Amino acid sequence: MAKEAPTISVTVDDSGGSGQNISNSITNLDWAIPRGVQDVTGVDKSAMERILLLADFSITMNGVFDDGANLAHAVFKTVSSTSEGRTIVIVTSGQTLTIGDVLLTDYALSRSTDGSLTWTVPGVTEDGTVPSWS
Repeated sequence: MAKEAPTISVTVDDSGGSGQNISNSITNLDWAIPRGVQDVTGVDKSAMERILLLADFSITMNGVFDDGANLAHAVFKTVSSTSEGRTIVIVTSGQTLTIGDVLLTDYALSRSTDGSLTWTVPGVTEDGTVPSWS
C-alpha cells in the first residue's frame, strides 16, 4: 500500500520574534545541512583521505504572495530593513527541525505575465549552532 506524502509545517519568526505559521503560503522549499570536508591526503596514499569540518544550514522558501495578518508578506516584508536572525521550525512526519538565528538574505517578489505574484526567501545560519532533528 502506498503512503501519502507527509505534510510540512513551517514557522518563521517575524521581525518582532514571534513565530508565525506560514505553511499555507509556501509552495515549495529546499533546505540542507551540509558539512564541510577537508582533503588531508598525504603523498603516501593512493586514495583520498578526508575529515569532516563544520556544519552549516541553508534554506530557500518559495510561495504565493499573501498579505494577510501574520502571513508570509507580514513576516518577510522587513527582511531588507532588519538584521536579526530568525528562528525557523520545520515539522514533518512527527519530526521537528529547529534552526535558531537564520539570516534571511532577500525577499524577492516576481509578477508573471499570467498575473501570479510569488516570492522567494533564501536564508543561512547565523549563530554557529548546528541544526538538529528532534
